[in-house]
Amino acid sequence: MDIPALVTHLALNAPGFARRLQSADLTPDSFRSPDDLDRLPVIRKDDLVEYQAADPPFGGFLACAPGDLKRIFQSPGPIYDPESRVPDYWRWKPAMVAAGFRPGDVVMNAFGYHLTPAGAMFEEGLWAAGCTVIPGGIGNQEQQIRLLHDLRVTGYVGLPSYLKALIEKAADLGLETHIEKAFFTAEPLPPSLRAWLNEHGVTTARQGYGTAECGNLGYECGQEDGWHIPDDAIIQICDINTGRPLPPGETGEIVVTLLNRDYALVRFGTGDLSTLNPAPCPCGRTSARLMGWQGRIGDAVKVRGMFLHPRQVDDLMKRFPQVARWQAVVTREEHKDYLTLHVVPAKGADAASLPGKLAKAAREALKFQLSVELVDSLPDDAPPVRDTRTWD
Repeated sequence: MDIPALVTHLALNAPGFARRLQSADLTPDSFRSPDDLDRLPVIRKDDLVEYQAADPPFGGFLACAPGDLKRIFQSPGPIYDPESRVPDYWRWKPAMVAAGFRPGDVVMNAFGYHLTPAGAMFEEGLWAAGCTVIPGGIGNQEQQIRLLHDLRVTGYVGLPSYLKALIEKAADLGLETHIEKAFFTAEPLPPSLRAWLNEHGVTTARQGYGTAECGNLGYECGQEDGWHIPDDAIIQICDINTGRPLPPGETGEIVVTLLNRDYALVRFGTGDLSTLNPAPCPCGRTSARLMGWQGRIGDAVKVRGMFLHPRQVDDLMKRFPQVARWQAVVTREEHKDYLTLHVVPAKGADAASLPGKLAKAAREALKFQLSVELVDSLPDDAPPVRDTRTWD
């Protein structure tokens, strides 16, 4: 897409983007090529939260009327994510094809369909690849296993830990699953888990990378050596302090510009760290590759495929004067994430009732299932969210 034409269109139709240009002392004429995008400061998820709160619902970044959209989603933050009325808006078809999905395949989609975009975005990508989709989401495992068995479903899209749980549950029920190919995102796929899935019949286990705001930003091929960058997005690896692009091989933040005339997501920092490999891949694709997920900047962590922001937990805990101190702890066992809230009760509080109340409030406010553990104390320097996971 012509970058000058895109920036001009967005500046004329998305007032929030026009204000962003103005605050950086830029005009549409400042952009003559993709290299000129570097002049615009990076924005991140927390910025979108603030922009949308100040100018609801899309922070002025929407370049069409809300009624012209196909769907509107809500991601944690909260952030409202638009979907235009175009096929495969989130652009996952190339990833589905690279994972081996073909017309005629019946595929279980185990991403959520409630408010967040993951379920719908992968459904669109699978449709574009010619597949039949079962909108499974997460939960009702016995029902899902019966369906997988009866329909002899051979494809799966979702979290790798959830597919492992389904396979193990099916074995307990004495039922055979027939999943042969799977695509995973929103959660790491460590070598040990990929090997376990291969041993249990999933001969093709591919992973990719994307966000709720941006959709597809990278996917594996058969080489399983990095994530191919799609042709319809500009992805840079940038210095986390200056926002300037870094040379290949250096670690920095993944910064995205969508070639989208309806939503002005330009120079969006995902908060994820990676490196760029521009060398041609033996698979024949010539696109550069992101060399895996190498950590995050900021305080947010991803748990079971969803970001957990310390600010979200803090807002929740302010409702409970019965709590003197708290800390959210993320652990991982048998390739599954667990979230535990460590709580120091305030003096005189009804400690016995706190765990149930907090767990219920977290389900409703944060959309997270967690356990609550009462503790006598926490260190003075305890961070609000402590991530103890390793990815061996």
